[in-house]
Amino acid sequence: MSVPVLEIQGVTKAFDGKPVLQGIDLKVEEHTAVVMIGASGSGKSSLLRCINLLVDIDDGDILLDGEVVTDPAVDPQRVRRSLAMVFQHFNLFPHMRVLDQITLAPVKAHGIPKDEAVEEARALLARFGLADRERDYPDQLSGGQQQRVALIRAIATRPRALLRDEITSALDPELVGEVLEVVRELKVGGMTMLIATHEMAFARDVADEVCFLHQGRVVERGTGRQMIESPQEPETQKFLARMLATRAV
Repeated sequence: MSVPVLEIQGVTKAFDGKPVLQGIDLKVEEHTAVVMIGASGSGKSSLLRCINLLVDIDDGDILLDGEVVTDPAVDPQRVRRSLAMVFQHFNLFPHMRVLDQITLAPVKAHGIPKDEAVEEARALLARFGLADRERDYPDQLSGGQQQRVALIRAIATRPRALLRDEITSALDPELVGEVLEVVRELKVGGMTMLIATHEMAFARDVADEVCFLHQGRVVERGTGRQMIESPQEPETQKFLARMLATRAV
């Protein structure tokens, strides 16, 4: 049996005595997309930050390719070089051109030769409709274009898994579709992903598994269509009723 790329075992976390993660168990197999849904404050963002070792957990284990990476002896920088995280806000460097943004980490952190990194960056820009923007600065791009650059910058490091936290939340509604289309293409290409989102149609259509988080627990999980169209747990049903009242699926 293959080892999951990511495995979360009984993870707990509290901030100032308030529990935000309460015994989370979750697996992300290679070439699959696991989507987390739930209200703001349910623990999705906190879990992603714990996986990327930006926040220490209180108990439990996080494994990457079978290795317990939450062991204090593990170098967190080594782990982060194997993962890529895209935040709600684009976090692009305002003083750097698009091509330089994308090649910085592959060259400096991963030791990829500059010529190879540039060639791959240009191929990714062309693949996602940004071939003519490599010399632009972030403030010359639309929000959707900036988020696409952030995604390209993340996958240019050739990560074992891509972590994404509400990547459409900072976008105008008309730009959401173009960013989600990039994510769909990454899924078709076999990228391993763990995603937090409020886009229910995306969760239904793209996820191999959807996990509903409520008050720091995974209350229900299932396939995308099963979870969005026929949830079983009352809390899941209430959440989706609120979401579907304001968003078309």
